[in-house]
Amino acid sequence: MKILVVGGTRYFGIPMVNALLAKGHDVTIATRGNAKVDFDGEVSYVIFDRTDSASVKRALDNKKYDVIIDKIAYSSNDVKALLENVSCERYIQMSTCSVYHEDHANISEDEFVASEYPLEWMGRITDYAKTKRNAERAVLEYMDSSVCTFVRYPVVLGENDYTGRLRFYIEHINNEKPMFVDDLNEAMSFIHEKEAGEFLAYLADHPLSGAVNGCSNGTINISDIISYTEEKLGKKAILDENGDAAPFNGLKDTLSFSTEKAREAGYTFSDLESWIYKLIDFEIVG
Repeated sequence: MKILVVGGTRYFGIPMVNALLAKGHDVTIATRGNAKVDFDGEVSYVIFDRTDSASVKRALDNKKYDVIIDKIAYSSNDVKALLENVSCERYIQMSTCSVYHEDHANISEDEFVASEYPLEWMGRITDYAKTKRNAERAVLEYMDSSVCTFVRYPVVLGENDYTGRLRFYIEHINNEKPMFVDDLNEAMSFIHEKEAGEFLAYLADHPLSGAVNGCSNGTINISDIISYTEEKLGKKAILDENGDAAPFNGLKDTLSFSTEKAREAGYTFSDLESWIYKLIDFEIVG
């Protein structure tokens, strides 16, 4: 198939593109031109600023693709600038589990329905959840919901995580720096970067309509991350309400997501325990 990937040269975009190439797809990557990657095969590039409709129009000139995988649709205006200038048979958007309104265990896709959300045309605002809800909703102004997929992930972790969220805990324990953790016992789900990319690629060949969650099976407590790291480093965490605020603070409850819809489509996610402690080991070694 002829596939346009908007974004794809960073983080879990790389295993996604490699998985598409392994299936023999004709992949074009849209970027701002700031990065090129040695993928496992040949790709084409187009360069544009996806926040600028005129830039998209000049680059794509109303081309048509079998599938568009939109990894960086951060707002409704982003979606508008793209879809008013290109067409496709199917559209896959990298959304987020942040669209859900309440934290709890086993959240299902129907807890946020994009078609029922009041659309606001907006740019990339600081309210991440709101802007991503609008990004999903905006697609339905251009395409029928039956040919759209909204992929919702929790926090993505991996060896190439440029945000340093897991590394924060390891560095603070190793350097004996105080950190503030608001609740040691809240549990949450994650997904590994490789699986995050590969599931997006899987959906190119296995169409799903509407939203679909993706995450590893199981949850981990922040206390488990800390205690495992303490044991590995032979040092104790310094927990202090005046310390540096830790990533993943602010949970209201156990946070996990149902992946039944993905399983019904033939995709089974890994168990969290199969990779999370190996990733901590990797971060410790540095």
